[in-house]
Amino acid sequence: QVHLVQSGGGSVQSGGSLRLSCRTSGFTYVNYCMAWFRQAPGKEREGIAAIDNDGNTNYADSVKGRFTISQDSAKNTLFLQMNNLKPEDTAMYYCASEGAYYHGGPPLEDYEYNYWGQGTQVTVSS
Repeated sequence: QVHLVQSGGGSVQSGGSLRLSCRTSGFTYVNYCMAWFRQAPGKEREGIAAIDNDGNTNYADSVKGRFTISQDSAKNTLFLQMNNLKPEDTAMYYCASEGAYYHGGPPLEDYEYNYWGQGTQVTVSS
């Protein structure tokens, strides 16, 4: 059974940094993609960063240049380093994974992912 357990998050002032982690267990796919999504109150869930087993990445324009997605060498923990945070980054953040490889690069659409973390709140104050 696949489990994704998130940690990190919290509150920070504008311009600050946070790192989110997502530890996976039971996820044994050789070909896979993993991603971070976020959902602010009253808004739709937004895919912001994705990575696949080859290390290809994909970023939403809203976070490009500020956020970095990565994995540890064992590839069982996913990270999201968030720098230069802005109040509009305030949201609940979720990690997700799927045992599939996309030749066009890892997707940012939530319907492509079947396994989800529990979510962690990020709040950025101005």
